[in-house]
Amino acid sequence: MPRESAAPLLEFRGVHTYYGDLHVLKDVNYSIARGEIVALLGGNACGKSTTMKTIMGVVRPARGTVLFEGAAIERLPTAERVRRGIAPVLEARRLFPRMTVFENLEMGAYTRPRGPDFAADLERVYALFPRVKERRAQLAGTLSGGEQQMVAIGRALMARPRLICMDEPSMGLSPLFVEQVFDIIQAINAQGTTIFMVEQNAAMALAIAHRAYVLQTGQVVLSGSAGELRDNPAIREAYLGELQVTAG
Repeated sequence: MPRESAAPLLEFRGVHTYYGDLHVLKDVNYSIARGEIVALLGGNACGKSTTMKTIMGVVRPARGTVLFEGAAIERLPTAERVRRGIAPVLEARRLFPRMTVFENLEMGAYTRPRGPDFAADLERVYALFPRVKERRAQLAGTLSGGEQQMVAIGRALMARPRLICMDEPSMGLSPLFVEQVFDIIQAINAQGTTIFMVEQNAAMALAIAHRAYVLQTGQVVLSGSAGELRDNPAIREAYLGELQVTAG
């Protein structure tokens, strides 16, 4: 269960992010508690992926603060953020296609010394993803989209993260694989890992999330529990298929 009374695991305070002159994130505030699944919803080009890039250090905010476990991280390099306990599952998987599944999983643990814990972490991934174990000697580029997403999540888990940031985990997957991936996200969360997830499939995201934020043109326009947002008429119209409306 989320520990709502504790200090946030991840926090954005008044974050402004730019690409050149383009103002992408505008005074954005997020607060992610330990143990939560939090979804970030919004239309295309609203700032969702920029949020994830800002967390991982690919993009640095012009103003504002990003805190992880109470410490400012907005000036830290990506590798240091991973060492501190943040792992990404990138949009479109971004595996190393000419490396084996096992070698891709190894890359997830590159920020920490190779020791006896590595085998235990590998077995955890294999227990969550039996198909990944079956394919461990296969080149990652030859896997199906769903299998690649499993490897991408497994690679993130090999870093022993306290927070996993997922960018569009259902993108390009068949409905069957979408259901499997969301089941796995819940299982990982139940094991104690906090999840911050950008997702176009609002219905699925709100079905498993504890809370959600809605971005529109770089600003948070709504936030609340997943149940509150599911019942919100504007969300139902814009994202849950009752009317063909696109936010932003």
